[in-house]
Amino acid sequence: MHISPVLWQFLVKWLNSSALFPREASTIAPYADALYFFLLTITVVGLILVAVLVFGFAIRYRKERNPVATQVEGSTLLEATWTIIPLALFMVAWIWGALLYFRIYNPPTNAMNIYVVGKQWMWKAEHPGGQHEINALHVPTGRPVQLTMISQDVFHSFSIPDFRVKREVIPGRYTTVWFEATTPGTYHIFCTQYCGTNHSVMIGDVTVLNPEDYQKWTQGSTSGTSLSQNGERLFASMGCNSCHSGSAAARGPNLAGVYGSKLQLSNGSSVQVNEAYLRDAILNPSQHITAGYAPIMPTYQGQISEDGLIDLVEYIKSLKSNYRVQQTLTTSQSNQAAPTTPGTVNP
Repeated sequence: MHISPVLWQFLVKWLNSSALFPREASTIAPYADALYFFLLTITVVGLILVAVLVFGFAIRYRKERNPVATQVEGSTLLEATWTIIPLALFMVAWIWGALLYFRIYNPPTNAMNIYVVGKQWMWKAEHPGGQHEINALHVPTGRPVQLTMISQDVFHSFSIPDFRVKREVIPGRYTTVWFEATTPGTYHIFCTQYCGTNHSVMIGDVTVLNPEDYQKWTQGSTSGTSLSQNGERLFASMGCNSCHSGSAAARGPNLAGVYGSKLQLSNGSSVQVNEAYLRDAILNPSQHITAGYAPIMPTYQGQISEDGLIDLVEYIKSLKSNYRVQQTLTTSQSNQAAPTTPGTVNP
């Protein structure tokens, strides 16, 4: 069934203006809506066809005209028709839906990553540049945005209806989804998974800005330090640089450039290093022992907040060389070795 572009635009505008349908404010929204209307059309046509046949046969073969039941011979062509046509429609919907699914959950390589932490009953967004938002999210138009999400307590579900974005937010595990906003404006965020007494107030707003206004917002909203810089301080304060210095004698694997690489583990398997792997390796190091190294790293389960884990992950992602790690290690060793006199404190 072909719908002309003019008719399609008229239909979408009418639905948006009637408040019966969310606005199309992302690049994926028209594709999701096209599949939705395809399924809706099949449903309506099938409903009408079945209703016509039921009422038609009820009238034609009513008792007054057919007091005695008559044998009706089957038709192979008819049976093949009502089997093949629905099967073809279902296969089209399945393939279409699969392609759309992979398009939604596979972000472009140049996508900007924003962390979203859900907890009863609020959303917290953390931008790489150090901007933090509560129940709000600022994004630019024309740029893919990936959301890396996790829950601190129970199951939540992050939904932006106008972007056709909905993703489960799970305790202890990162989930991701992406979108590219097309129209400046303010759009609603909802939690669509019942998460407790105040579930209904777990809402927020997405503010979509043009690139120039978004740049002004980032400059005016930064805390002064990026997630990576916060992670660098945490990395040094916890003594991680003593084992992961990148030197030949280091007791832990080299972390420079590890993000995005394929890592060989001591059990013979290999893994792709992404945000989820880095987080789990910090909390459960005994399950992720790099080949050639002893299992000496302690677990940090319960010792680092979810925000701290995000900072550490961003810091490791930013490491292209070991210069910064070795500099912080040298500084901390110098502070420990420097003599002190009563009334003075090491710098």
